[in-house]
Amino acid sequence: MAAEDKKFDQDAIATIRGIAMDGPFKAKSGHQGTAMALAPLAHTLFSRVLKFDGADTQWPDRDRLVLSAGHASILLYTMLFLTGQGLSLDDLREFRQLGSLTPGHPEVGHTAGVEVTTGPLGQGLANGVGLALAERWLRTEFGEDLCEHMTYVIAGDGCLQEGISHEAASFAGHQGLGKLVVIYDDNLITIDGKTDLAHSTHEADRFRSYGWHVIEAGEIGEDCDAIERALLEAKAEVDRPSLIVLRTHCGFPSPDWTDKKEAHGLAFGAEDIARTKAILGLPVDDSFTVLPGVREHYLELGAKGTSLHSAWKARVAHAPSGKKYLDQLRGDIDDEFDELLPSYEAGASVATRNALKACLAATGATLPGLIAGSADLTENTGVALAGAMPLTQDIGNGRQLYFGIREHAMGGVMNGMALHGGMLPLGGTFFVFSDYLRPAIRLAALSGAHVIYSFTHDSIGVGEDGPTHQPIEHLASLRAMPGLEVFRPADATETTGAWSAAVHASGPVALCLSRQNLSVLEGSDAAKVATGGYVLNPGVDRPDLVLIGTGSEVSLCVEAAAVLQGSGISARVVSMPSLTRFLHATSDYRLSVLPSGIPSISVEAGSTFGWSSVATHSIGIDRFGMSAPAPEVFEALGITVEAIVALATTVAGGGKE
Repeated sequence: MAAEDKKFDQDAIATIRGIAMDGPFKAKSGHQGTAMALAPLAHTLFSRVLKFDGADTQWPDRDRLVLSAGHASILLYTMLFLTGQGLSLDDLREFRQLGSLTPGHPEVGHTAGVEVTTGPLGQGLANGVGLALAERWLRTEFGEDLCEHMTYVIAGDGCLQEGISHEAASFAGHQGLGKLVVIYDDNLITIDGKTDLAHSTHEADRFRSYGWHVIEAGEIGEDCDAIERALLEAKAEVDRPSLIVLRTHCGFPSPDWTDKKEAHGLAFGAEDIARTKAILGLPVDDSFTVLPGVREHYLELGAKGTSLHSAWKARVAHAPSGKKYLDQLRGDIDDEFDELLPSYEAGASVATRNALKACLAATGATLPGLIAGSADLTENTGVALAGAMPLTQDIGNGRQLYFGIREHAMGGVMNGMALHGGMLPLGGTFFVFSDYLRPAIRLAALSGAHVIYSFTHDSIGVGEDGPTHQPIEHLASLRAMPGLEVFRPADATETTGAWSAAVHASGPVALCLSRQNLSVLEGSDAAKVATGGYVLNPGVDRPDLVLIGTGSEVSLCVEAAAVLQGSGISARVVSMPSLTRFLHATSDYRLSVLPSGIPSISVEAGSTFGWSSVATHSIGIDRFGMSAPAPEVFEALGITVEAIVALATTVAGGGKE
């Protein structure tokens, strides 16, 4: 190696380590130990291995780098600054401050160059699996000239100890994702202390059992040449994902805190930093030092990526499928999509999960990036794509994805696929098991990832499966999540509207669908689903009260309104497929549906929590369910026409003489 290259390595690593200490010290918050330990890895990745364009962080064919150990965010921010990807030295000085581009954990869409939102440990690893899966699908479909890039994930002990890593790694090994490389920062330190306090798993053997290519690199954490060789060996393994076990030393080269748990978080004082900077050859009386020539050299490397990007643009422009590829990356939707949606006659009896399946059959061909999968419940959740080939190691562009019984990984993988671009992931499981992927749902909402969930068996209508399978608090819980749209359609017609809304959405959408058949209602309107709530049967201009229902309970409201009419009580029925959408509608529209001064009763076979925002009274279930045939459970828990009529009669003052 030339002397000038060796000097660049040394100065770059010293610069990275200095900023890794200065950022958390100035913020009085953060994690410097991991960032310091991984400085040689980060330098090697960006200077020798990663394909990136310093002038355009959104180049579709760039390599993806995911910092699953998101607490070490100062490391990623430093590299984005040094390589000219949008951050300034002032941004690093504002680390973890209000409104800065350098928040405590990386956030996609907030900071240029951040691929996915990480911090909750293990999620980034699962996202990386999704990124690699999307890359392989697009490469298989459009060819290597248009799509061929790697996904690198930096993970720590916490990422591998979290359960999602088991699910995601097992899935990735089964899929044979050869362009996925995970670097395991084996520094033996967690917040509580040495990892052997709680952990004795041999991670290399674990990943081998999943079918991964494993490189036990050993003590090469300070050797850029050896790190490069390990990365290139992993990159060359095309049939299996690779795990590089990299032994590092948290907080190195601090004379005070190396290999100590205190280095993980904020322990370095001014004198500790000064002693460490002296070892690194940095000025001890300065902060955020960038040694001469370091950034200039990195910017030159970024410019080489710009040339690669230009060549890629030329290939896309001349490729027969180039325009189609770009359209798919943008997520363009065929103009015919809504016209192809199925329609239903009033009185037809269809489970809304089956109505979703009909929507997929009618419109799936217009959504080339649609990948439908489930956690071992493909037919049960309505996500079976007619005639679709399975997405496997051998069929890289199949459209039917089998996640196995791995809900948590399914959520994380879906996020990675969506954030890659060119994919529209649809994943299904029973609604009650949304609990298993809730952390990934939350990150989808925080990230604005366009994913769609089919959550079926949406109520006590599950019946004999009992309280373990009957969702109660789930609707209220998901409605409380910012950025997540939740739809519970009343019938097959509303399901078509909900599917349209989900496809046209810009973020995550949950479709909560019935197991049991539901009658298609007179007045049901697919187009009005987008409003969140609408009047199903107008009746008089000023009714005595309003009945508000969702899902299967809307039909109960319709029946109850007819009974009340016979008693001289006029009841308007409102279908509320999306309470959150309705609450975001204009005040005038909300008042046209729910007039001021008129009492209202919400009816939903779930928790009543949250309904006070639109209803004066509620009928619901504020306890767990029970095991029995569904009609008996509805009867026992008071979700009946009789219960609605009784409360409505009281609310309306007994009717009119």
